[in-house]
Amino acid sequence: MASEHLIRIKSPEFIAMSRRVLEVSALTSRLNAVPFDDTSARSELLEQILGRPVPDGVTIYPPFFTDHGLNLELSERVFINQGCTFLDYAGIRLAPRVLIAPKVTFITVGHPVDTDERREWLTGGPIDVAENVWIGAGATILPGVRIGRDAVIAAGAVVSEDVPARTLVSGPKATAQRAF
Repeated sequence: MASEHLIRIKSPEFIAMSRRVLEVSALTSRLNAVPFDDTSARSELLEQILGRPVPDGVTIYPPFFTDHGLNLELSERVFINQGCTFLDYAGIRLAPRVLIAPKVTFITVGHPVDTDERREWLTGGPIDVAENVWIGAGATILPGVRIGRDAVIAAGAVVSEDVPARTLVSGPKATAQRAF
């Protein structure tokens, strides 16, 4: 797992993050209950979640989930379909014209593999998605991944390594790495 971002559980930083998660969970619950045609209410809630105005041409179909919001950077003409989850504490950047299919999950933080450290630390890294990328339904993007311009992530793919530009990647990658 990428460890560009490391936070000790029960530290002041972790406590502040936990408070933000509760606040954003309440906001996303409200967002997902707003009638779809009430665009002004949805825009207002998204601005509160993201901490800034939503860029032009961004489309987000509910339900939409994020745990932090302030570290989710959306560019112009990003499309996010239904049921997507963004765990963005370590940062997620979506460049212009990124297409996200239903039920895609972005995860920027996790726990160490070591059992002694697992309950003491969160680790992770930012996710960076370049321009004009298409991510298929049910894909999972893991911490620290960079996806190059014009790449395609097939439905159901688990992306744990960087993806070069203009590359199609597919398939789950749940293979034994090492004993611990």
